[in-house]
Amino acid sequence: MPVVIELGPAPEFRISTRLSPLAELCACLHALDGPRHHPASRRWVGAVLQGADERLLERAARWAPLWGAFRARYLLPLTAGPERDLEEELAEVARLDEKTFTEMTEQALVGKNSHGPWSGARQGTRSPEGFLARVRQISERRFALGVRLLADPSGFRDALTAFLSAVAEEVFEAEWTRLRGILEADARVRSHEQARYGARVLAGFPTARLEQDPPRVVFDKLYNARASLAETPCLLVPSLHINPHLAVKHYPGYPVVVQYPVRDGAGAEQPALDTVVRGLRALDEPLRIRLCRALLRQSMTTTELATQFEMTPPQMSRHLRKLREAGMVHTHRQGARVHYQLDEEAVRNLGVDLLAALHR
Repeated sequence: MPVVIELGPAPEFRISTRLSPLAELCACLHALDGPRHHPASRRWVGAVLQGADERLLERAARWAPLWGAFRARYLLPLTAGPERDLEEELAEVARLDEKTFTEMTEQALVGKNSHGPWSGARQGTRSPEGFLARVRQISERRFALGVRLLADPSGFRDALTAFLSAVAEEVFEAEWTRLRGILEADARVRSHEQARYGARVLAGFPTARLEQDPPRVVFDKLYNARASLAETPCLLVPSLHINPHLAVKHYPGYPVVVQYPVRDGAGAEQPALDTVVRGLRALDEPLRIRLCRALLRQSMTTTELATQFEMTPPQMSRHLRKLREAGMVHTHRQGARVHYQLDEEAVRNLGVDLLAALHR
C-alpha cells in the first residue's frame, strides 16, 4: 500500500530538515514496548529496564498504542520552522483544539488515516460505539485508552503530556544530550543533499521511489495516504531510535513529516576494514547462515539451538561465539537462561560498512 507525496511546483522550497526531541522520545518509547525489533535501541532500553521506576514502566505500557506502528500525528512536529525544545513541542500539543486532538488519537488507536468502518452514517460523523468496538477487537490496551479518551479528551491530553514530561526527565534527557550531535550532523548532510538534488532527496529513503506524471515520491507502507507539497510543507526528522523503520505522517492542515533512521555514530570513525572482514568471515559458513535465519525468527538458547541443529552445546557455542565476536548476534537474559537474537541492524549494515571501509 502506498503513501504518496505529490511534489508539485518548486517542491524543494517546501522541504526542510529539523530535529524533534518529542519525536525521538516517542521513538524511544516505541522501542521500549518492542525491544526485539529495535536492536539499535537495546543499550538505552536495557538501561531503562534496569534503572527506571516500575510505576513509570507500567504507565509507558498503558500509553504505548499512541506511539505504535501508526503513531499519533501530534507526537511528531506540528509546525514548520526552527527546532523547538520538548517543552515547546508539548505546548503545541496542548494548543490543539479538542476535536483535532481526539481525531488524531482515534486514528492512532485504530491504525487508519480515516474513520473507516467505524464512521457514522453521515459523512463527517462517527459512532463512538463503533470506534470502541473496533479498538476492542485490536487489544484491551487500545480499548482502555479509547474509553478514557471519549470520557474526557482534555483530561486524557493533560495526563499524556504530563507523562511524557516525566518520562523525559527520568530516562530521556541524558540520551537526547548524547544524540544531539549525531542527529545534527546528519541533518547538515541531509540539507546539503537537498540543496544539490532538490525534492529527489525524498526518494533516497528506504521504501521510497520517484515517479513521474505527475512527479511524486511513493513510499511502500502498511497504509494508504496522499499529500501534496503544493498544499503543505514537508519536515525531515532524523532519528536513531526509529531504526529500522521509517515513519511518514500527514494530517490535513499540518506538515508532512518523514522521520528517518540514522545510524549511531554518524560522523564518527567508520569501522576498520578488519572489523568488516571479521563479519564476512563469520558468515562464510553455511551452518552459521542457517543459525542467522533461525535467530531472525526468534531468540533461542545455546541448548535449544544445539538440539535443533543436532549438535552438542559446546559445538554450538563455538559457532555462536564467532557470530557474537563479529557483532552479528546479541544476548539477553531471561532468568538463568541466556538467549541469542540476530542483530538485524548489524547484518543490514555489513555492506554499508564494507563500502565505507574501502573508501577510507
